Amino acid sequence: MNDLERHAKRFYDAVSILNKGDRYVILLDGRTALTPQRNPLSSPSEKLACAVAKEWDSQKPNIDRSLMPLTGILSAAIDGGEALLSEYRQDILNYLGSDLLCYRADAPRALVCRQAEKWDPFIHWFNEAFGQTLNVTTGVIAVQQPNATLRAVSDALIHEATEAIHALRIATALAGSAVLALALWKSAFDKNEIFNASRVDEQFQAERWGADEEASLREETLRREFLSVAQFLSLL
Repeated sequence: MNDLERHAKRFYDAVSILNKGDRYVILLDGRTALTPQRNPLSSPSEKLACAVAKEWDSQKPNIDRSLMPLTGILSAAIDGGEALLSEYRQDILNYLGSDLLCYRADAPRALVCRQAEKWDPFIHWFNEAFGQTLNVTTGVIAVQQPNATLRAVSDALIHEATEAIHALRIATALAGSAVLALALWKSAFDKNEIFNASRVDEQFQAERWGADEEASLREETLRREFLSVAQFLSLL
């Protein structure tokens, strides 16, 4: 997206929502707002529709898409459609197969302890929530997750709406962990705690060697994107 597209002049006065069946449509001056692929912009949740409408209403005098994260997530989910649902679910399962939380350092001792402190609660939660176990290893030795574990997660995702699966896929990629994304989806932990758990290794290295400006900016960008997905899921 170039600067012209990102900062287009606001072309509407009023923003509203309209309930149509089981969805809530965002209206601009009474006309249906459209996604980048020209699909109607609508939400299965009234709360999410209101939040998206608020993003549109806050764009003055120009429209800055970078300040409309909920609109972006919803639009991408709509444009992706049900055709990509199977692919999205498989992406999440692929992450679970080599999940960040399941591969632990064997040194130094301080990092080993930090990972256990921050990650073990999520592993324990997952095992209880899905009635299965995750295998955890140290070093780079590959560990295979039980088929029953993968199947339990697959079964949990199979009937979820397109919007939820799309957001969960984004959260998984941002965190590098399906376990953390699933915990976010189920509101099992505070969203900031979940994000911080995804950055244990990086934060540990920054404490030892110092963080450069570029790394700090990247972390803040990741945090902002992750919290936007968290808000999206909570509004669903």
